[in-house]
Amino acid sequence: MRKKGRLFSFFAILIVSAVILGLVTMPIIHNVKLGLDLKGGFEVLYQVKPLKAGQKIDANTMSNAVAALNKRINVLGVSEPNISIQNGNRIDVQLPGVKDEKRARQLLSTTANLTFRDYKDRLMLDGSDLQPGKAKVAFDELNHPMVTLQLKSASKFANVTRKILNEAPNNVMVIWMDYQKGDSFQKEANKTNHKFISAPSVQSVLNTNDVQITGNFTMQEANTLRDLLNSGSLPVKMTEVYSTSVGAQFGQNSMTDTLFAGAIGVAAILLFMLLFYRLGGLVADITLAYYIFIVMGVFVGLQAVLTLPGIAALILGIGMAVDANIITLERIKDEIRSGKSILSAFRAGSKRALPTVVDANLTTIIAAGVLFAFGVSSVKGFAVMLLISNIVTFIASVYGQRLFLGLLVHSGVLNDKPELFGVRRSDIRGN
Repeated sequence: MRKKGRLFSFFAILIVSAVILGLVTMPIIHNVKLGLDLKGGFEVLYQVKPLKAGQKIDANTMSNAVAALNKRINVLGVSEPNISIQNGNRIDVQLPGVKDEKRARQLLSTTANLTFRDYKDRLMLDGSDLQPGKAKVAFDELNHPMVTLQLKSASKFANVTRKILNEAPNNVMVIWMDYQKGDSFQKEANKTNHKFISAPSVQSVLNTNDVQITGNFTMQEANTLRDLLNSGSLPVKMTEVYSTSVGAQFGQNSMTDTLFAGAIGVAAILLFMLLFYRLGGLVADITLAYYIFIVMGVFVGLQAVLTLPGIAALILGIGMAVDANIITLERIKDEIRSGKSILSAFRAGSKRALPTVVDANLTTIIAAGVLFAFGVSSVKGFAVMLLISNIVTFIASVYGQRLFLGLLVHSGVLNDKPELFGVRRSDIRGN
């Protein structure tokens, strides 16, 4: 009766777990975040440098820079951006689905420090004098786009316009974006593509909170300026180290080809296990299916981004899981060939295989840990998937296999049936 109960437990666990997997499969698939190489998009790596003399690039500064970048990325409408700090002073930004790289670059790297200066480049007002989030796009009497701002103090603006008015005939208020030491209005004034945004003449004292920035703006330029001002200035200077972009169609083709190749590889592995290890191989195939679902579930739970290297790590992890199963099954076959009963061979083989499996996976975990600690971008994604795969291997391929195979062995249905493990009776010593 007890043996029948174990056989019933085997099928009950198999059916219940299969139903659970069937219910969670689609939610897991739909919640997988795809990387640039699968979805297409834009990636750029920035070197972070001090904005002012004496500024330290510490963890707090980097955190503030990431927060500012997040505000700007929201303007782009990217649903699943990935921003990571690397090596303490670099920021990697991945924007899946972004097509307008030029605007993305401008929004991300522009410091967006707006200043109002006189014709001698003396500072009159800066971004701290603006009401945050109040920049808007409007149109002048000729229907040309312009940007409107709101100041915190009308009296301060009145004093500034009074000073500039007294500098006639050079009574211009020069509006700069990211003014740098060495920039000069007098040098830029005669250029067609000058660095400053605009330089309107001040004809009277303006006691108002409302400011209009006019110029030869296109609609997109006006929108970009508004978005930059509303997202706030960056607390650091960022220099682009490298960038890459992947077309959406190329990413889709890459994913399709990779998944097809992976499916063929997994199918070949499952068939190999079934042919060479018979019932043991079938149990291994079942645990491999659980292994794949558990890995993807953990991956989605961590909100990690799946990339081509990540898929490669998943397939590699399947190979490691199969290796664990093969080691265990070969040990069991050796014990059966020595003349032991199926139950004794299962116990001895599982015990002998465990240290080897642990050592093999531990070395891979160490390698994956080093890759995660010192790698960048997609290398980290590969390392994360490899780490998850090896940890899940212990759960699904070692203990999962022991559970299912153990229930069958202890039920007695496998007694005196070595051929179900791929062992011929003529190979058993003593026969």
